[in-house]
Amino acid sequence: MSEKKPPKKIGLLPLCALVISSSIGGGVFGLPSDLARAAAPGPVIIAWLIVGFGILMLALSLNNLLLKEPKLEGMFSYAQKGFGPFAGFISGWGYWLSAWLGNVAFATMMMSALGYFFPVFKSGQNLPSILLASVLLWCLTYFVSQGIEGAAIINMVVTIGKLVPLFVFIVTAIILFDGHLFTQAFWDNVGSHFVVSDVMQQIKNCTMVMMWVFVGIEGASTLSARAQKKSTAGKATMFGLISLLAIYMLISILPYGYLTRTQLADLHQPALLYVFAQMVGPWGGYLIGIGLIVSILGAWLSWTMLPAETILLMAKQKLLPKYFGKVNRHNAPTFALVMTAFLVQGFLFTLLFTSRAYNFAYSLCTASIIVCYILVAAYQIKYSYQHLNVKGNRAQLMIGVFALVFEVVGIWMAGIEYLLLCLIAYLPGIYFYGKARQENGCAVRLSHKEKLVTGLLTAGALLSVGLMFTGGISL
Repeated sequence: MSEKKPPKKIGLLPLCALVISSSIGGGVFGLPSDLARAAAPGPVIIAWLIVGFGILMLALSLNNLLLKEPKLEGMFSYAQKGFGPFAGFISGWGYWLSAWLGNVAFATMMMSALGYFFPVFKSGQNLPSILLASVLLWCLTYFVSQGIEGAAIINMVVTIGKLVPLFVFIVTAIILFDGHLFTQAFWDNVGSHFVVSDVMQQIKNCTMVMMWVFVGIEGASTLSARAQKKSTAGKATMFGLISLLAIYMLISILPYGYLTRTQLADLHQPALLYVFAQMVGPWGGYLIGIGLIVSILGAWLSWTMLPAETILLMAKQKLLPKYFGKVNRHNAPTFALVMTAFLVQGFLFTLLFTSRAYNFAYSLCTASIIVCYILVAAYQIKYSYQHLNVKGNRAQLMIGVFALVFEVVGIWMAGIEYLLLCLIAYLPGIYFYGKARQENGCAVRLSHKEKLVTGLLTAGALLSVGLMFTGGISL
């Protein structure tokens, strides 16, 4: 029987690359068109400042908790420490759910990008697309099974490769930027007057698009147990956030200085590809297309690692049965990887029957991960309040409050109906949570309070099913 290899530790640069790569998927390549449909350049800038501030509060909360609670592993562990094992399960299961649903979105976008070069893949939802996406899915699963730390190093190389086309676009867009075009319809598409109600609506329209492209900012925290030091994971999170905010703002704002808002809104996706092709000619479209494919592949790689690592840590912390935490000789979570891959595979085949599968996965992914962020912010508040006598914790308390308010508003903007749909996926997880409690000697599978919460979750899940049948929720 072969011995397990001792786990290697991940350094600062690979962790920084993980944060950036986890967040930069395909969404950034659609920002110019997505945001042009939502708002004029003025409201877009304000929205970036608001969302950037909110995500900064979340990142600072994660950084603080990494340093103050160095023994905790995984983002869900903060919910577990602060509010009990069932809250930890809710956070961890939601994060895992968000991660593999995000992989479905990555697969669809990857096939659409390939369709630019090979028409056989068309919109990314025909049979050839599903088959190729399935091959990629299992190849990535096998690759990560050979060692998460090695995959993180490769991910750093992939991150560099996909950032190059984005930087080329930014430099070109700065050179061709037309300030007059940029300012002629700064607040709306009729004139440059500032109308508070209109601007606020445009900001709201932007928020969910912007929050989606930041999903993954917690990547270093999720793999903090494999980092060289806890402080390394915190530094990676902060560096990654600053880098992402700068890239996103430039890519979404600069095109307003080259095309009108109406022209941007009418572009096919991925919009960045078509903007750059207009700027420099056909070679620009091919460059961005290649960058998009590499970008999605890198994000898909990251989000193959993260959900499996979450399931592994939950099993270690007795929130799931022991067999969920099985690892191979490379210390990779084999059972979690294979289970997640099978679920992604199943969801991929649904793309053959509905044109809204990508939107559905996207919305569920966003709603479920915001729940995890809310619990992180809540524990940041609780921890800071319990240690108010320690220098700096009053400021940390306010950081937690700002993060919590921002995320609660975010879940409202995501759409409560998608949060209700997420509850359906929690019910089978609660069964496994109960099995884990029984496995670890608990007299009852669920405590009285946990049964009460389960009842509320079940009621919400039934409500969502009812709304689907009555047309209140459209899939």
